[in-house]
Amino acid sequence: MTLASSLKRLLTGQKPSRDGGPTSRPWPGLVEQYRPWLPVGDGTPVVTLLEGNTPLLRAPALEKRVGRGVQVFLKVDGLNPTGSFKDRGMTMAISKAKEAGATAVICASTGNTSAAAAAYARRGGLRAFAVIPDGYVAKGKLAQALLYGAEVLAIQGNFDQALAITQKLAERYPVTLVNSINPYRLQGQKTAAFEVVQALGDAPDWLCIPMGNAGNISAYWMGFQEYRNAGLSKMLPVMCGFQASGSAPLVLGHPVDNPTTVATAIRIGNPANGEKALAVRKESGGRFASVSDGEILAAYQVLATEEGVFCEPASAASVAGMFKYATEIPSEARVVCVLTGNGLKDPTTALDANHANLHRNLAPEAEAVVQVMGL
Repeated sequence: MTLASSLKRLLTGQKPSRDGGPTSRPWPGLVEQYRPWLPVGDGTPVVTLLEGNTPLLRAPALEKRVGRGVQVFLKVDGLNPTGSFKDRGMTMAISKAKEAGATAVICASTGNTSAAAAAYARRGGLRAFAVIPDGYVAKGKLAQALLYGAEVLAIQGNFDQALAITQKLAERYPVTLVNSINPYRLQGQKTAAFEVVQALGDAPDWLCIPMGNAGNISAYWMGFQEYRNAGLSKMLPVMCGFQASGSAPLVLGHPVDNPTTVATAIRIGNPANGEKALAVRKESGGRFASVSDGEILAAYQVLATEEGVFCEPASAASVAGMFKYATEIPSEARVVCVLTGNGLKDPTTALDANHANLHRNLAPEAEAVVQVMGL
């Protein structure tokens, strides 16, 4: 068997059949699919919900808006098992915690991390604790964490304060921190870049991504570099990170004490991975910018009504940022916008933004319904 054929099977998910021809196999989850690229051994107890393998969806409506032959793709990571990209990192973080003998994990969270940590911890037989900013976690995410069995500790403070607390607890007590400062998180998350390269045949020209704690942009860059260095891609993308204007420390160049935004997943004023992200911007020739809540919600609406993709508001920051820089994107470039979470994470925002489309108190008669329909 040649090296080329081995790499082809790794990238396409094929295994040899008994007669020597290829045959498809079920998706095994990230750790097994990308085992040669991850810091795991034969003794690592893999905790998986079959995360990864999410769609890279062509976005024709967005392409019309950008124009000039630009191709736009959406990496829909809200289709991971718990509804966000956090599952990619959590399969690694929980597996390695279990390998090290941990019996409990802890995280600070704006919502998605707590949901993923709880799901993977409970599947792995570990206790899960989540420290959250009280009143600033979307209901869908909070419901997930509670139902999965996490013990949720709500503080009168913001995410940055919650993270400081969890770091202290992890230093003093036998509980493993699984936020993105845990290096295994980024190892899992880099696999999204692998999937993008496999789907496109190379890296995109631009990658647009929301930034909160800034771990994901760092993970994508790691993945793109590893594939390029291995000869599995020829180029590296321009990395473009976008923050909400009320929570934009990496754009402003200093921490934000009281971050605010409708996009609660990126409501972070002092990103733990900020230095890594700034290095990514420099190395890739990238761009960081802020987008207003109005721009985020407009992109959120366009994605749903024109592309049929329901993402959470923070995810739409990547598309809002792409629109902001549309004139700088080279003609016929390929752009990937990362959608980090599912829209069902935050049903309240969806309802508040579209209440005019909900017609109530109609008479239970066809004529009444037809009148509203305008037929």
